Amino acid sequence: MLSKEVYTLACAGLKKLALNQECRDAFDKNSLFFRLFERAAHRYIIASDAQELSRKLQVLALKGYQLGVEYVGEENHDPQVVKSFVSEYLNAIQGFARAGLKPQLGFDLSAVGMLISQETAYHNAATILSAAAEHDIPVMISMEHSSAVDKIFEVYAELAPAHHNVGITVQAHLHRTVEDLPRIISYGRKVRLVKGVYNESPEVALPRGEELDKRYLTLLDDLLAAHVSVSCATQDPNLIKRLFDGAYHSKIDELEMLHGVQPEVLRRAKDEGLTCRIAAVYGDSWYLHFLHRLAESPDNVLEALADFYDPSRITFGAGY
Repeated sequence: MLSKEVYTLACAGLKKLALNQECRDAFDKNSLFFRLFERAAHRYIIASDAQELSRKLQVLALKGYQLGVEYVGEENHDPQVVKSFVSEYLNAIQGFARAGLKPQLGFDLSAVGMLISQETAYHNAATILSAAAEHDIPVMISMEHSSAVDKIFEVYAELAPAHHNVGITVQAHLHRTVEDLPRIISYGRKVRLVKGVYNESPEVALPRGEELDKRYLTLLDDLLAAHVSVSCATQDPNLIKRLFDGAYHSKIDELEMLHGVQPEVLRRAKDEGLTCRIAAVYGDSWYLHFLHRLAESPDNVLEALADFYDPSRITFGAGY
């Protein structure tokens, strides 16, 4: 039996590997890692393209779930890659409209031009928001590493007043979030509350544990007291239990979990009457997303190896 320390270090190691620029630069459809683990990655990545995505979203919708969609890609420096990323969202919106779907879209501002300029990120985000609004599709801006938070909030401050369908993700683990929250609440838009996935120093953020869980619930109390629309996005079954024990499930808009992560937990929450959203990720640039899912628990590495050996273990929609 491995010690808790080894588990913690293993998770940190997987996150470090996920962020390794040399590994990420080497990852594409022709790389060995892609060819070996593509089918195993599809436990979490539900489709390669928007056409396949729409078919699978229909399956999940028929099971009674709200839907979220994110196209994999982040930290885009190349203007042509950014342009292609935005076009993917605009085309997907049209496809969802034809299919009668209204999934909540999500993306990082670094994927739509933040690393080129804030003006580029604002323009591209506003373009996606406007196209989505034509079909009553909501959009959630994702949160990134602590070094990017100020710029993200600056762009969001420009977007929020003009776009009723925009929301923002808030990371409970960041110390600054306690002071940022009143400003976020003032916009009156939907807030997606997460614990936070990025490795941060103790000076910047809390580690996983009881103190973080308490802060998460305190921030949730503040958001609910302000009558802000709130999505609780967490894969932590212990925190989900506390949401029910504290009667938060009757006050929040929804519980959101990533596709493929403990589907039975989300199904039980839905069966108990809580609105549940499955956040579906699609596309071929899945290296970072896949490694982050493995980093949530070293046990997931063993499951990925089992899926590599026998891909038939993965049945879409199973567990939901």
